Amino acid sequence: MRLSTKGRYAVMAMVDLAVVCRDHPVTLAEVAERQEISLSYLEQLFAKLRKGGLVNSVRGPGGGYSLARRADDVTVADIIIAVDEPLDATQCGGKGNCGGEEHTGRCMTHDLWATLNQKMVEYLDSVSLQNLVDQQRERQPEVLQDLRDAR
Repeated sequence: MRLSTKGRYAVMAMVDLAVVCRDHPVTLAEVAERQEISLSYLEQLFAKLRKGGLVNSVRGPGGGYSLARRADDVTVADIIIAVDEPLDATQCGGKGNCGGEEHTGRCMTHDLWATLNQKMVEYLDSVSLQNLVDQQRERQPEVLQDLRDAR
């Protein structure tokens, strides 16, 4: 099982927003340039993030996006779920018909993958956006300061 580009890009963009956004909204064009993500792709992701209650949008001159909640109140699981990223390692999508529609039983390893799903969600739910921002501050303090100063 792999996390798709959608989930990875959403988390990257939210970390960027949390680092840069202080007292005014951040444009998606700025995020797209810094993170090297297509602007049209970010627009699609941020529509879902807004619908999920994770970001606020401001229209007009000086508009853009800001966090709807504090960074320590947003988890990686929140972000991934908001962009409709499936967190499922089972072959059946959790339905229990692992052999396909014609089979009603579970495969021999269903419980293994279902437990992995549970652990994965628990872990992603334990990591806040603020945790990721703090990690970046420890690793690259000068880069993060440059990002804030560029605004």
